[in-house]
Amino acid sequence: MSVVTGRKPLGGHGDPPPPDASRLRRALRRSAKPLLAAGCGALPVLIFPAPGWWWFAYVCLVPLLLVLRGAATPRKALQLGWFGGMGFLIGVMSWLIPLLSVFIVAIAALLGLIWAPWGWLVHRLLHGTPDVGRVVAALVLVPTGWLVTETVRSWQYLGGPWGLLGASQYQQHIALRLASVGGVWLDSLLIVAVNTAVVALIVSWGRSYAAWLTLVSLALGAVAVSAWAPQPKLTGSSAAVGVVQPGLAVDSTGYRTTRGEQLTAMLTEAHPDLVLWGESSVADDLTVHPEVTAKLAALSRATGADLLVNVDAVRPGSGGIYKSSVLVGPDGLTGQRYDKIRLVPFGEYIPLRPVLGFVADFSKAAAVDRRRGTTPVVMTVPTPGGGTLKVGPLICFESAFPDMSRALEQRGAQVILVQSATSTFQGTWAPEQHASLAAFRAAESGRSVVQATLTGVSVAYDPSGRQVGTELGKSASAAEVYTVPLATGDTLYDRWGNWVPTGSVLVLLLWGGAWYVAGRRGAKRASQAENQGSAES
Repeated sequence: MSVVTGRKPLGGHGDPPPPDASRLRRALRRSAKPLLAAGCGALPVLIFPAPGWWWFAYVCLVPLLLVLRGAATPRKALQLGWFGGMGFLIGVMSWLIPLLSVFIVAIAALLGLIWAPWGWLVHRLLHGTPDVGRVVAALVLVPTGWLVTETVRSWQYLGGPWGLLGASQYQQHIALRLASVGGVWLDSLLIVAVNTAVVALIVSWGRSYAAWLTLVSLALGAVAVSAWAPQPKLTGSSAAVGVVQPGLAVDSTGYRTTRGEQLTAMLTEAHPDLVLWGESSVADDLTVHPEVTAKLAALSRATGADLLVNVDAVRPGSGGIYKSSVLVGPDGLTGQRYDKIRLVPFGEYIPLRPVLGFVADFSKAAAVDRRRGTTPVVMTVPTPGGGTLKVGPLICFESAFPDMSRALEQRGAQVILVQSATSTFQGTWAPEQHASLAAFRAAESGRSVVQATLTGVSVAYDPSGRQVGTELGKSASAAEVYTVPLATGDTLYDRWGNWVPTGSVLVLLLWGGAWYVAGRRGAKRASQAENQGSAES
C-alpha cells in the first residue's frame, strides 16, 4: 500500500538543481568572457622591465583582439573592451598596489572605460570572416584607435603615459630611431599594427594578402625610416654628471641626506661638472635652514661642482608642500629652482579629494596634496673648465611624458636630468620600468639623459638612447660619474611634436564621418526602394 503525499522526493537524479546553484552557474558563465578579456588585457605587462620580453610586444594583444572579435554583439564587445582595459591597467600599473591596495580595481574600472570604444571598433572590423575591405580598414583603424586610447589616458589627470606599448622597446636601435621621428607613439602604432596583421592572418588561415603585405611593408618601412631619420650631431664635448644613490637602507629623510653627503664627498677626486641627487633627498626648505645649505655649499666647494638636490618640504609663505630641484653652489643657493609640475595621482595628490579623499584612510595615498609648479626651467651650471652647462631637470613621474623633455630641449637644455624616488615600490617592477623611460626621452629629444634615484635604478643614456656606463641597481648605495656626450640640432620629434597621436585622431574622425555618411546614404536608398515597391504594388 502506498501513500501519496503530494510532495516530490528529494535528491533524485532527475530533480532540478537548487536555485542558488543555477544562479551561480549562470553568473560564472556571464563572467567567463569578461574575466578572459581582463586576463588577456594584462598580458602586455610581460613586455616591460623587469620581465623584459620586448619581442612579445608584437603578439601581446593577439589574444585580446581574438576575444573582442568573437564577442556575440557589438554591445558585448564594448563590455569586453572595458574589461580588457581594466586588465591592461592593473597589469602595467601593478606597482601601485602597495600604495592603493584594492582601490586599484576601482580606478582601473573607471579608466578602463576608455578602451570600450576600441573594443567595439575591433569587433566591427574583424568579427566573423572579414572581407578584404574590412581587413584593410582594421589594419589602419585598430592601431590608430589604440593610439587614441593611449593618448587620452596619458593625460596627467588620468594617470599619465605609464605603460605605453612602444616604451617596451627601449633597448632596440630601430625603435629608438623611430621615436626620434614620432616619439614613443610611433613605436606603439607599429606594435599594434603588427598585432592586428597577425590576427588577420589567424582568422584567414594565413590567406590574407593584405596582412602579409602590411607586415612586409612595416618591416621595410621601419628599417628605412630608422636609416633616414636625421639625428642631432655630437659636438665632441661631454658632461660629467656625478650621481648619488643613498640606497635601500635609507629609511628616514635625515639619514638619507647624511648618506648623500657622504657619497658626494667620495666624488672629490672625480671632478664632475655637476652632482645630481635623487628626488626628496632633502626634507628641509633650504631658505630657512642655513645650516643645511652651508653643508651642501661646503660639498660643492670640495667637489668643485654645483649640487642639484631635491627638496620635499613646506615652502615658507605658501603653506604648501612643493617638490623642487634646487641648485646649490660653493656660495650657497644659486637662486635656480624648478618646482615639479606633473604630480603622481594618489601618490602626491588625490584627484577630486572632496570625493575620493577617503582612499587615504585605507591606503598609502597622499595624506596632503603637493603643490604644482607652473613652467619648465633650464638651469645654467658653471663647469670646472670655466664654461657653462645648461641642464633641464625633471622630477620622477615627469620623465614618462615625452612633451616635457621636448620642452626642455627647445629651451636650450644640453642634458636632461631626472631626479627620482621609487623606494615605495622597491619590491615591484616599477624602478626598472621607470629607468627605461629615460632611453626614449633621450632618443626623442636628441639629448643625453641622466637619472638619479634614492634607491635605484640610476642610469644614463646618450642622445640616441644608448646606455652609458653601468646602472646602479636597487641594491646599490653608491656614487657614480656618468660622462655623457653633448649634441646639437633637433630630431624630427623635436620639430613636429606629437604628430602621430594627432594624425591618429584625424584618421578616426575621417573614417567615422565616412561611415556615418555611407550609413545615411544606405538608409536613404533603402527607403527609396521601399517607397518605390509600395507605389508599384
